[in-house]
Amino acid sequence: MDQTPETETPNQPEISPKKTDDNNSGLLQKIQSLGQTNVPQMEGSSIHCLTIVGQIEGHMQLPPNNKTTKYEHLIPQLVAIEQNHKIEGLLVILNTVGGDVEAGLAISEMIASLSKPSVSLVLGGGHSIGVPIAVSANYSFIAPTATMTIHPVRLTGLVIGVPQTFEYLDKMQDRVISFVTSHSDITEERFKELMFSKGNLTRDIGTNVIGTDAVKDGLINAVGGVGQAIQKLNELIEENKKNESEGLKQ
Repeated sequence: MDQTPETETPNQPEISPKKTDDNNSGLLQKIQSLGQTNVPQMEGSSIHCLTIVGQIEGHMQLPPNNKTTKYEHLIPQLVAIEQNHKIEGLLVILNTVGGDVEAGLAISEMIASLSKPSVSLVLGGGHSIGVPIAVSANYSFIAPTATMTIHPVRLTGLVIGVPQTFEYLDKMQDRVISFVTSHSDITEERFKELMFSKGNLTRDIGTNVIGTDAVKDGLINAVGGVGQAIQKLNELIEENKKNESEGLKQ
């Protein structure tokens, strides 16, 4: 019985599965989350950018259709910025309508107490409790078309009509005024004048301050944009390095 030798089939190279589906899903995910396909790389940068947009959310959760900045997300970031040796400076960009007073003051105090240089930039708006956050940095910029609304502290919802409620509001307002005047060049008299001005805002008390006016009043240091803010921050970083090196030499 003839036995024909079995012909061995040559090892065929394994065909790698197509990655088109994975690439497409990754591309769609980038577009949905960031609105762009190419994500700018921040490798090698010693500057951390912190954005505060929409409404600053405090202890009460806002409706899902509101664009918010949650203070419980920012506080760990600020602690990490202070501890991370690779980060040498902080750039805070604001476009906020304000929000929770205590949450805004907490963020402001943390930025002001950082040992690393910080620069803030108001784009669009830095209203209400966004004002203390804007002045909490070592140097502040505002875009020429940006605005800052200064008005008294207000409560929404159920209010108990007793003298203690109004005393509490007054004390909270004093905390805001004290912080702003101690971290900027505006006087307390001028700030209160802007806060309690009548006729500047429709159906409300307060003032809407535009870019150059905020600088004239001493609330913000200079008018500028992203380029000027980063340039100033780099200057502060170099100055901080020089001071540290001189301290080590002594």
